[in-house]
Amino acid sequence: MKTVTVTEAARNFSDFINRVHYQGESALLVKGGRPMVKVTPAHRSSTAAELAELWPTLAHLTVAEAGVLGDELEAARNRLPAPASQWD
Repeated sequence: MKTVTVTEAARNFSDFINRVHYQGESALLVKGGRPMVKVTPAHRSSTAAELAELWPTLAHLTVAEAGVLGDELEAARNRLPAPASQWD
């Protein structure tokens, strides 16, 4: 974790926030040599490569489960009201 003074973070705020968000870096903000706050990314998006690597580890539906899901979706779709015509 990088240590940054509050003054340095304020002077370069946009760059500081971008580094935290896009590079996933956490930072400890210090003021007068004392730790004040820890800044961490709120959310880091996964890359396509990370998602592809994760895919085989996820649970998958069986053929039977997929059929049940399809039937449930079709039933739910049939319960929806008919879309109103834009000409009504």
